[in-house]
Amino acid sequence: MYTQFFNLRETPFSITPDPAYLYMSPRHQEALGHLLYGTGQYGGFVQLTGEVGTGKTTVVRTLLEQKLDGVEVAMLHNPRQSEREFVQSICDELRVVYDRDPTPTLKDLVDALNLHLLKNHAQGKRTVVIIDEAQNLAPGVLEQVRLLTNLETHKEKLLRIMLVGQPELSDVLASPELRQLASRITARYHLTPLEEDETAEYVRFRLGVAGTQEELFPPDAIEEIHRRTRGVPRLINVLCDRALLGAYGSHQHKVTPEIVKTAALEVLGKERDGFGAERRLGGRLDRRNGGGLPLLSVTWFEGVLIALALMIGGALIYQTILRGLGSPPPPATAQAPATPHAQPTRAPTAATSASAASAPANRAAASTPAAAQVAPTVKRPDPAAMQQVLASGERLQPVIGQLIRLWDTGMRVPAGGTVCRTLRRQGLECYRTTGGLKDLRQMDRPAILTLADAAGAPRYALVTQLTEDRARIETSRGTVAVSIEDLSRAWNGEIFVLWRRETPEVQLGPGHRGPSVIWLRQRLSQMMGKPDVRSDRYDDGLKEEVRLFQEARDLFADGVVGIRTRIALSDPAPGTPTLKFQP
Repeated sequence: MYTQFFNLRETPFSITPDPAYLYMSPRHQEALGHLLYGTGQYGGFVQLTGEVGTGKTTVVRTLLEQKLDGVEVAMLHNPRQSEREFVQSICDELRVVYDRDPTPTLKDLVDALNLHLLKNHAQGKRTVVIIDEAQNLAPGVLEQVRLLTNLETHKEKLLRIMLVGQPELSDVLASPELRQLASRITARYHLTPLEEDETAEYVRFRLGVAGTQEELFPPDAIEEIHRRTRGVPRLINVLCDRALLGAYGSHQHKVTPEIVKTAALEVLGKERDGFGAERRLGGRLDRRNGGGLPLLSVTWFEGVLIALALMIGGALIYQTILRGLGSPPPPATAQAPATPHAQPTRAPTAATSASAASAPANRAAASTPAAAQVAPTVKRPDPAAMQQVLASGERLQPVIGQLIRLWDTGMRVPAGGTVCRTLRRQGLECYRTTGGLKDLRQMDRPAILTLADAAGAPRYALVTQLTEDRARIETSRGTVAVSIEDLSRAWNGEIFVLWRRETPEVQLGPGHRGPSVIWLRQRLSQMMGKPDVRSDRYDDGLKEEVRLFQEARDLFADGVVGIRTRIALSDPAPGTPTLKFQP
């Protein structure tokens, strides 16, 4: 109805799934990473939770669209089944051969499933079962899920299971009756709604795919949309669609906050929390390492760290506020095992939104080139070096300040503002993720890693150089060289880096057009040595070029430019610190 009025090819905020409108925010990419981890050799058991409308189905759909070599997937949409029906549904999804007449017993089905899994294993295949709306599984079925995880060889599990559901799933698994099942979960992530800047990016992205680069939703309208929807993508779609209709009806070419308020009352009812429940922050990641240690409990993005930077005689006063998570963590750290339901002390992590660095220190750093702040070599590691790092008890704020100085930003932090928000205005972005040494080497940026000391308390390490066998860590007591083995043993997998943003959009994909697409084509031309095609349209040809670039950089090759691809596209760039060893 309003598409011609706003020069759109189609309605941009339809709630029906359309791959062209797939927007993967950093947190959706992280959730996808957890699911991809679950399909791997050491995947095992993964739990993904999130409020209604936050994009769980989008993440699962994205996983199913990937070319997962050697992976067979069964997707169960109906959790309200008996134990026998549940196992039979898995068998049917996997096309397991079993005798249907007479009606098979539960034992018949499990035996047939086990035989199928052994055949897959012999052929080098992995088998994954994804259960949607898992919070509705009956206790008996959940116990059957646990029993299915017993199907294994002497080296690995034969069946990898992913439970996807609303936050109530965490409460269900926390019950004493299911503690054995909860203890087997190897990776957990809670998908949260979008932040305000991500809401703005989401709206711009969908409008771009629909055919316009015009700012139909000014910042004050976006602020109202985010306040009304709390960043829930499904509600954003509903509200934006109704707001565009309202603007069309009043012959206005931009949506005003007043139009958003009116639309919200019509489609959302009275003002309320965007999804009718307490908003949860952050996700969780728990992984078993290759050495068979107990679960390493990791608090993932635990709260939002807000810094108040006040200039008083050249000093900066820090204040951190921690907002807790709603779901209980799995077993405690490998260094200090605890009961499955022990609640650890809450602590901020390096992946928390960064907020701490002094303006005077940054101004002083601005006069020193980033390269000059990097020492020429990484010394041979001392066997006790990691203990020295953990004993130094590095707090998050000074470590973040050290990282910022490496980028030579000369930034100033306004009172009441967060560092990440301030950096964004200067073309730098904060990126929080999980991974391993391969991810660190691939991103090739100085990184803050979250470590755990002997008592399980978080410690923060700024890694500025990385070689094959050692790493250089900056501490308040100076530079320390540690072995890769020692670093991996203490590191919980959390990574915090900065990256340079060269275009307004964080994500670019098929259907997008404009100056950012031209920039992308130019960068690919420079880095891949191919002729530059002068076009501002993200077509199938460009998608294939992006995919080839991602494969060459050992990235997730989906043909969509996300943060990891953007980081790779910024290499090499003047003034960008790296982890490369300097001889």
